[in-house]
Amino acid sequence: MARFELKLPKMGESVAEATITNWLKEVGDKIEADEAVLEIATDKVDSEVPSEVSGILVEKLFGKDDLVQVGQTIAIIETEGSVEISSSFLVDKVVEDEAPAAAAEIEKTIDAAKETVTPQDFAASDKFFSPLVKNIAKEEGVSVAELENVQGSGKDGRVTKEDILKYVEDRKAGAVAAPKAVTETVKEVAAPVKAAEPAAVQKSQQAVPVSVNGGDEIIEMDRMRKLISGYMVASVQTSAHVQSFIEVDVTNIVKWRDKVKAAFEKREGEKLTFTPIMMEAVAKALKDFPGMNISVDGDYIIKKKNINLGMAAALPNGNLIVPVIKNADQLNLVGMAKAVNDLGNRAKAGKLKPDDTQGGTYTVTNVGTFGSVFGTPIINQPQVGILALGAIRKVPAVIETPEGDFIGIRQKMFLSHSYDHRVVDGALGGSFVKRVAEYLEAFDVDRDF
Repeated sequence: MARFELKLPKMGESVAEATITNWLKEVGDKIEADEAVLEIATDKVDSEVPSEVSGILVEKLFGKDDLVQVGQTIAIIETEGSVEISSSFLVDKVVEDEAPAAAAEIEKTIDAAKETVTPQDFAASDKFFSPLVKNIAKEEGVSVAELENVQGSGKDGRVTKEDILKYVEDRKAGAVAAPKAVTETVKEVAAPVKAAEPAAVQKSQQAVPVSVNGGDEIIEMDRMRKLISGYMVASVQTSAHVQSFIEVDVTNIVKWRDKVKAAFEKREGEKLTFTPIMMEAVAKALKDFPGMNISVDGDYIIKKKNINLGMAAALPNGNLIVPVIKNADQLNLVGMAKAVNDLGNRAKAGKLKPDDTQGGTYTVTNVGTFGSVFGTPIINQPQVGILALGAIRKVPAVIETPEGDFIGIRQKMFLSHSYDHRVVDGALGGSFVKRVAEYLEAFDVDRDF
């Protein structure tokens, strides 16, 4: 008999941790190789962790809702063959051989080690911290309480890269007081300030009580809805949202798709929807206006080399997820259609991988799917823009010809562009969505797919 350590696998370049949402196997259960043992969730997607070996599950090191780091051992599987010996097995052996007092000391040491490596839960903070700042804080062991009290030099007091690095340097030099003392000092200073605020301001900061009667049903948000809620509030608090709208004549696109969709599906084995056609136009416009393909980190603007289009997709349970089409500008229409269909189908089936939702530089959402004419979508941080595609409708329109103008029936839709007014002015935001419209209206009806 040997013991195998089942570790949390690497799930993507930017994914460092996951939450255990459900154990599919219990201690004593037999497990086959490649059989799923538990379900996990990152901040974007849910997935399963399979076993690399066959054997018996003899120990679970974490429980449901526990946060686990990539590479950490989450379970012990006893196998017939000779495999990797678990460190926890060695500890068990010591406990069996040594006196109870020694065993207690070992357990205390293990518990202390677990507390040391427990990741910081920055989601519990009301303040916004950029991914770069949070990563530095985790690497340097800066707690949430400490980070909240770092004096930020960025816009609205936000903590920048330089602020956190200076704090770490000062702390190593012993020039920083204990977090508790700092927190208490802040509370003492803040107390009289809050007391001096107008009553109306204080009241607006308090949660509004909700009236509940016997006929109401109370349902707790699921994990994903809680995450979405946090992301939406954080985005509105971070970016100065402003919108531009433009109406587009897509009659040629509708006619072309109607003409080729049957042949397209027969040849490619894929359905041709309007989404890949729209995505193609957005990718072209982003190449023309790289100022929209950026992100913001404090006082710094990061120009993205790749054009990775996020594609907002509704899930069967009503939640939302945004898989990403990588290097969208390098795909032809067939490649774009395959990418859109693949990500959309896997999103609905809950089969997306963590990497599928990472690295987006701009997002497109199709509100027209639900009949909406246009919308004002919230930016997917840390991006600076998101485009909403409205429903395509038959409308009367003025058609200009060399022989004169006349009224005709055209297929039209609205494009709604939300952008971050901190770094994107109306000229850029409006010009970008206008360029998307121009690409769509100039669609070549004689093109091959």
